[in-house]
Amino acid sequence: MSVAIVWFRRDLRLTDNPALEEARASADVVVPVYLHAPEEDGRWSPGAASRWWLHRSLSSLAADLDQRGSRLVIRRGPSLEALLQLAKETGATSVHWNRLYEPAAIARDRAVKSALVARGLHAASQNGHLLFEPWTVQTRSGDPYRVFTPFWKTCMASVDGIAPPRAAPRRIGGGEHALASVPLEELDLAPRIRWDAGLAEAWQPGEPGALKALDTFTRDALADYGRDRDRPDVAGTSRISPHLHFGELSPRQALAAARQAAPGGGTGADAFVRELGWREFAHHLLYHYPHTVDTPLDGRFERLDWRRDTAQLAAWQRGLTGYPVVDAGMRELWHTGWMHNRVRMVVASLLTKNLFMHWLEGARWFWDTLVDADLANNTLGWQWTAGCGADAAPYYRVFNPVLQAEKFDPGRHYIRRWIPELAALPDRWVHCPWAAPADALAAAGVTPGVTYPEPIVDPRGSRDDALRRFEALKAGA
Repeated sequence: MSVAIVWFRRDLRLTDNPALEEARASADVVVPVYLHAPEEDGRWSPGAASRWWLHRSLSSLAADLDQRGSRLVIRRGPSLEALLQLAKETGATSVHWNRLYEPAAIARDRAVKSALVARGLHAASQNGHLLFEPWTVQTRSGDPYRVFTPFWKTCMASVDGIAPPRAAPRRIGGGEHALASVPLEELDLAPRIRWDAGLAEAWQPGEPGALKALDTFTRDALADYGRDRDRPDVAGTSRISPHLHFGELSPRQALAAARQAAPGGGTGADAFVRELGWREFAHHLLYHYPHTVDTPLDGRFERLDWRRDTAQLAAWQRGLTGYPVVDAGMRELWHTGWMHNRVRMVVASLLTKNLFMHWLEGARWFWDTLVDADLANNTLGWQWTAGCGADAAPYYRVFNPVLQAEKFDPGRHYIRRWIPELAALPDRWVHCPWAAPADALAAAGVTPGVTYPEPIVDPRGSRDDALRRFEALKAGA
């Protein structure tokens, strides 16, 4: 009786899982395993919010396998040693997994595959994480893309050739084995101090939660996605990013769901598919330019003398900058582990352009607090805002937090939800309480600098200072 090992990583689903399908097709018995080896992620091991999500997602995967007559085996790393030991215990002749594209994961997987093959095992990796492998999309000269629009145009030329998602197997079997497994609780993924109530209220990690989120979005918000996706005050986005990151949902499922909901396309569906394209572009860049996790793609930016002000950084992290839309976003992040994408750009612009702090300060904070913290997306987003990455925002583009709030939170609902101390202010002043007259502040119970902070930086003066620094950089000074 042949045995195959399926090495689950960030593909925590049974639907449309190529590695699982390949293992089932090649062996009589499949042994699902999750190996806990955070040290193999290098300097970017999962942050607190990601660990919280991972704990619950693994619990969900274990339950789904149990319902299908299987059993998830959890072992500690190093990964190669754990796989070899498991192969010895089970008599497995093959190991299957879905590829990851972070630099540390690529290096680890290559070493693992080489070592397994050297010991006579069949080692096979599949694409279960992207629509297009990073090395398959090239410019006419054979180079990787650095601008999104031509990249996605090339992808869309072959998007119709993407295979439809495969259904989850009804039964996997093999769960009657007595293999040793580390209890999930012993991985110390869940917080010991219960700060996670807001996350638990906002999210349902696991494949069932992912499918529910995708169905809700395509049913209720897809049609208006092109119009509402920039509005943090309405439920206009998909909120499937953490499900995609942990592989509880495949991009093929998301693509197919959008096309099924809008067979003839449409502005909403087209805009959503384009956002899937930005995810593809982020991984394309990370694969071809792995150094960008720590250094700018535009090397000139390494010459910038970024500021380091611990007090201002702490105020930004805690949502106490004095700019309501920024503070609302940072508080939403702290409470739910997520932030609306439009607001992400605004808070990142304030940190890198107005406070003139290194984009890595923000990237690290997002990495620890976002449930959808993804190295490719995080790197692209922060370098885009800072102006030092691929297809980056021009260095002179600085998001004005007041104008952004007026445009995308016109009813003041988003700010009033997350900044309750400003809720009683008239609409005219909610986005800029520092400009409100004394009688309006008093009537609303707002005392500047006491109940709500005054702005920690002058937006116009700091913008002008940043522009001078960027212009000097561009001029080669």
